[in-house]
Amino acid sequence: MAEELSPDVAILDISMPELNGIEAARQILKRCPHTKVLIFTVHDAERLVYEVFNAGAHGYILKSDAGRHLLTAIESVLAGKHYFSTQVSEVLFESFQKKDMPHTPEDEGSKPSTREREIIQLLAEGKSNKEVASDLGISVKTAETHRAAIMRKLGLHSIGELVRYAIRNQIIQA
Repeated sequence: MAEELSPDVAILDISMPELNGIEAARQILKRCPHTKVLIFTVHDAERLVYEVFNAGAHGYILKSDAGRHLLTAIESVLAGKHYFSTQVSEVLFESFQKKDMPHTPEDEGSKPSTREREIIQLLAEGKSNKEVASDLGISVKTAETHRAAIMRKLGLHSIGELVRYAIRNQIIQA
């Protein structure tokens, strides 16, 4: 839709069906670099805040702050500035004070690629290899190959473990 509508600002939640907000932000910014992304969510986990900004988002506002700050956040992002909810700013400041960036799978070289995260999300939502292939416009064999590579890369041995991984890493919601 972003390619078709060419919005100035895309407001995304982290928890969305089929493609989470972090991956959607990456894809929107890749295809529409002029679009600013504002994450609008209930999630304030430190790791998610870093992932959102590593994905290229310009703002992060919590839904609990929407009544007071949503328009300000949109205006700030449109003006080319970054915007953080107060609580998100506190999370970032505490991390800065600790001088210890959160450890994520990226640090260990085992972070799933964008395509792998898409496949993890679809599989964790209960889709079959055939459905994954259809949703992503790839062959069933390619979907199966990705699935096996993901399982190997993450050291997972069952779909149950993949689902737990997806929940723990907030690729999907429980």
